[in-house]
Amino acid sequence: MILFNGKTYESSEQDRLLTELEQKIPVILSKKQLSPEVVIEAVDCLRTDLLEGKFDSLLESFPADVVDTYKKQATALLSREHLHKKLATELGSTEEYVTDPIDGFSQIRVRKLPLGVLFHISAGNMDFLPAYSLAEGLMTGNINIVKLPSADNGLSLKLIMQLIEYRPELKDYIYVFDTASTDIQGMRKMAELSNAISVWGSDMAIEAVRGLAPTGAKIIEWGQKLGFCYVSGLEKVSDADSELEGLAKHIATTKQLLCSSCQVIYVDTSDMNVVKAFAARFLPVLETAVSGNQTEEIGIRARDTLVSYTQRLKSYLGKEEKLENVIRGRGCSVILSDDDRLELSPMMCNVLVKPLPRENLGRMLYDSRYHLQTAGLICQDEERAELADLFTRCGLIRVTKGADMSAYFPGECHDGEYALSRYVRIVNIEE
Repeated sequence: MILFNGKTYESSEQDRLLTELEQKIPVILSKKQLSPEVVIEAVDCLRTDLLEGKFDSLLESFPADVVDTYKKQATALLSREHLHKKLATELGSTEEYVTDPIDGFSQIRVRKLPLGVLFHISAGNMDFLPAYSLAEGLMTGNINIVKLPSADNGLSLKLIMQLIEYRPELKDYIYVFDTASTDIQGMRKMAELSNAISVWGSDMAIEAVRGLAPTGAKIIEWGQKLGFCYVSGLEKVSDADSELEGLAKHIATTKQLLCSSCQVIYVDTSDMNVVKAFAARFLPVLETAVSGNQTEEIGIRARDTLVSYTQRLKSYLGKEEKLENVIRGRGCSVILSDDDRLELSPMMCNVLVKPLPRENLGRMLYDSRYHLQTAGLICQDEERAELADLFTRCGLIRVTKGADMSAYFPGECHDGEYALSRYVRIVNIEE
């Protein structure tokens, strides 16, 4: 299904509509710039209807606690107040100003304007990501072409259609396609219509986008990251059981599908016996968390099982795994390894546990520098600041509690940058 100029079309209409869009874009860009207030009003209306239950039927496939979390986040993050703060934080002042006079030089007027046309290529590992990415593009006044991920279940399109229903003038700035990633010709056409490409996905996906992007197009990468949790001095950590329960719940609820999810648990030791002891302690905690976060939806459970086994088989290819190093629980496993490489786990509640003495942290982080984002930290309170400073000096973007690795914090950046600031350009006009 395609959303074009506020109306839906069959996917077979893609080529015709892209040709039409090529003619529409210059006309739209010549108009008055889209005001962020229009977008904020539409998003706030979406928030109100969401909290009043208008979209409950669309959320039936999600576990009840996940729906509650989404509604809690929407209460704060989609409010007018938060969106205005987001604009101020990520863009600073958007008012035009004139530079101070300097003898012998002209003064210039300085403006922040949209890039023009943004092509969003969204990943399918995060619910509502296409709609959220679109909203950021709209808030900066851009025309937005959105390629939905193959895993999208139609929810994103319905939410986007609601935005247009609230404020019909948004229709000129929203074009949504369900193009398959294998349709290189279609994606190349979308890229050619754009000033910038915002791509979410794996290293392979980003490399593919670089190959189809026209010379001069700005590529805004939100690439694959690998999260980990570092556990140090657990025997001295106050309320250690609660910390481990929080980490286990994080793994169970995200199923390790997000960039911020925990793929590896590092234990501050060089002794594999200590690692094995930690694994033996953590497995029943993880098993309890997994059993408490199972959905009753049979389709989702079947999908999760298939993904789990597929990822596990992929992880074994080219390796000679020692089966005694895989400790299995019900619906989960802990996989022991004596190297300290940061890598993707088999996911779906199958976590890697490795030794990493503190003196080797800097080297591991440097080796992993292209995939660093989030580190959970379980340690004594008096050591937290020191370890957090070490992590951030060596490339980490987020340091959280183990339980909060995938939590959203109002005002935070993404991958070390503010999205809105990447979606605008600075214009200078001589006085």
